Amino acid sequence: MASRNRQGRTSRDTRSIGGAFDPGGRSALARDIRLTNPDRLRILWYSNAPWAATGYGQQTAQVIQRLAKEGHQVAIHAMYGLAGSSSTWNGFKVYPQGLAAYSDDVVVAHTMEWAQQDLATPTLLMTLFDVWVLKSESLKQLKNIASWVPIDHQPTPPDVLRFLQRDNVKPIAMSKFGSRMMDIAGVEHLYVPHAIEPVFQPTKSVTINNGKQMTGREFMGWEEDRFVVTMVATNKGSQPARKAWAENILAFSIFAKDKPDAVLYLYTEPDGAMAGINLPVLLDACGVEKDRYKVVDQYAYRHGLPQQMMAAMYTASDVLLACSMGEGFGIPVVEAQSCGCRVIVSNFTAQPELVGDGWTVEGQPWWDAAQQSWFFTPNVPDIVKSLEAAYDAPRGRSEDAITHALGYGADTVFEQYWKPAMKELSAWCRS
Repeated sequence: MASRNRQGRTSRDTRSIGGAFDPGGRSALARDIRLTNPDRLRILWYSNAPWAATGYGQQTAQVIQRLAKEGHQVAIHAMYGLAGSSSTWNGFKVYPQGLAAYSDDVVVAHTMEWAQQDLATPTLLMTLFDVWVLKSESLKQLKNIASWVPIDHQPTPPDVLRFLQRDNVKPIAMSKFGSRMMDIAGVEHLYVPHAIEPVFQPTKSVTINNGKQMTGREFMGWEEDRFVVTMVATNKGSQPARKAWAENILAFSIFAKDKPDAVLYLYTEPDGAMAGINLPVLLDACGVEKDRYKVVDQYAYRHGLPQQMMAAMYTASDVLLACSMGEGFGIPVVEAQSCGCRVIVSNFTAQPELVGDGWTVEGQPWWDAAQQSWFFTPNVPDIVKSLEAAYDAPRGRSEDAITHALGYGADTVFEQYWKPAMKELSAWCRS
């Protein structure tokens, strides 16, 4: 899952906003905390750090603060984003990553250390990451693990399925597609979709230094009369390149040949630093001239843009191009639509269920030998056709897209899905 955090972009706090660290794991930002919640749990949240510029970092920051407000005691195991020592973030204790690639060498020890501080409250390890990376036998020592799990293949890959079928694991699907795959496999589970904060809304401009206003087009460097196709995707891995960079960029090249106003904006790392694709080489091979595309400023990208600027960027885009080989969810698709931007996605895994106004692209199966399941190669001519349809659509924001995205608002999702899910998890832990 790729990802893409617009949450918690300020530098990491090394002390609680309210003073000393609160051993109850309550956020200093929370208000009206339910201290008497009979279903409260002591949760170690295993995922990216809440300040990390990733989709998992976004969801971590979003959910743990709402869980703490409900009276749950929460700490974070930052399996990405923190090394060498523990820290705090907005009053939450943050444990560091381990020496193993995905920190499963230390996750059980962190969980037990967190549990020892309040033995009267049931402890739950909550994972938000791919579960096939959790190989350590020590995980079988834990009584209760809830896994908010991405499923981005069809069917559920065998290693993923084996983990979810363990007696001490309660899966939580993050998409309706993932829920359907678990139903087919006979795995009992809960369902809670990913969500976005209210800051993602139509945003014409944002205030920058010295009170100056900057529009999304000004940030991207494109004129107002351009037709802007935007891609927001992590450039990580090349075998496979899950974001289907080659198919998307080749389709843009074909689409743009007779449209001098069509341009491409890439919110990503372009040089393949994370074993990804060298995008300038690919763009050149596809015949996309250098004056037809721009890449986000890399220093800003590594820090992570403020959410308001991301919202302005989406608002200023004519269409989000996001046809990938598979998605556990696909947060930019919802973010873009919440700002009124139409989207183009692959008709595979979680992607089509997220579309309120846009187009789905057909393709063919692609066998992922490593996961022993199927990915999806989006069809280049069908992407071109969808780009043509987007070009012919009315310019400006789409109210249908905005309305659809409202169902994925963070407060709505917490009320409708997280609260009942936590009651079930509490009963499961107490049983």
